[in-house]
Amino acid sequence: MSAIGGQRFRFPVLPTPADSRLGVHEAAMWVQYNLGWLKTPPNMRFFSALITALAATSACAQFPDRPIKLIVPFAAGAGTDAVARFVAQKLEVELKQPIVVENRVGASGAIGTQAVAAAPADGYTLLFIASPFTTVAAATPQIANYDPVKQFAPVALIATGPLVWITGEKAPFASMREMITFAKANPGKLSYGSAGAGGVNHLALELFKAKTGTDILHVPYKGIAPATTDLLGGSISLLTGTIPAVLQHVKSGKARALAVTGDKRSALLPDVPTMKEAGANGTEVYNYWGIVAPQGTPAPIVARLNTEVQKLLAQKEVQERLTGDGVELTPGGPDRLTSFINSDFNGWKKLVIDAKLKIEQ
Repeated sequence: MSAIGGQRFRFPVLPTPADSRLGVHEAAMWVQYNLGWLKTPPNMRFFSALITALAATSACAQFPDRPIKLIVPFAAGAGTDAVARFVAQKLEVELKQPIVVENRVGASGAIGTQAVAAAPADGYTLLFIASPFTTVAAATPQIANYDPVKQFAPVALIATGPLVWITGEKAPFASMREMITFAKANPGKLSYGSAGAGGVNHLALELFKAKTGTDILHVPYKGIAPATTDLLGGSISLLTGTIPAVLQHVKSGKARALAVTGDKRSALLPDVPTMKEAGANGTEVYNYWGIVAPQGTPAPIVARLNTEVQKLLAQKEVQERLTGDGVELTPGGPDRLTSFINSDFNGWKKLVIDAKLKIEQ
């Protein structure tokens, strides 16, 4: 017998080996039945919180103990999808659990993004993000219906990379300077395809128009692949895409690269000027790739995921593959990705407001 708070009680019989297999709920029921002194409301609230904390700690320690779903909110075969699948393939080796890549397309990535925002915050549903994660929310908040800053837990920044402006092989211009001259002389005659309204390709055009004083028709597609098909077929005049998405067409001669949107030339396209070199200063745009989880995902799980991502990004094979695809490795943890997301989101919001853009899907 013993006493707590002046109350005498008998220590309960400890669980048997069979009892030790009970889940958290059953364990809590056992405690409520056996520990009468804890049945008072203040004590019970404390113990319930303790049980919850212990359960969460146990879950974090065992993470991951089942397959992880990585949602890619873009079409299979696109540049971002290729990067995501390669990263997933390497990451599942580090985590020793399968990573199932699922493409959830629509609304410039908003549908897949919304699905992750609503998923359980347990680390088993992740989102592979690219620039549309912030651009769509900035340009079309009524369609995006998510907040990239408040509804997600940044896990890891993986890479960044410029876009490249391309045109068809039969275009009446062969350089960015010639294109700008042609566009000014023929307002509204050129057409520009994007992966969807509000995406980074679209906002790159709006930024370009604002800085160069040109009038170019925007044609939104459901993904960059169909836009590229129409460009090669001559149905549209221009588009921008990530280097991985368009490189093969430039190398084959079916498309001409006019300029890259970074502040330096790409090693994969060394003869292609930057926008500044081509006479379109102030139109620099970067895509980025990273991983986020639903807001509320336990910090130890986020830390574990980030640690494993950084490990794989340090591998020579991974570095060679990604840089060979035209992306620039910029490994960073949750803090760096948070800063990147905030900066990108606020920058595009300012463009939309300053240019008085009214964007609809």
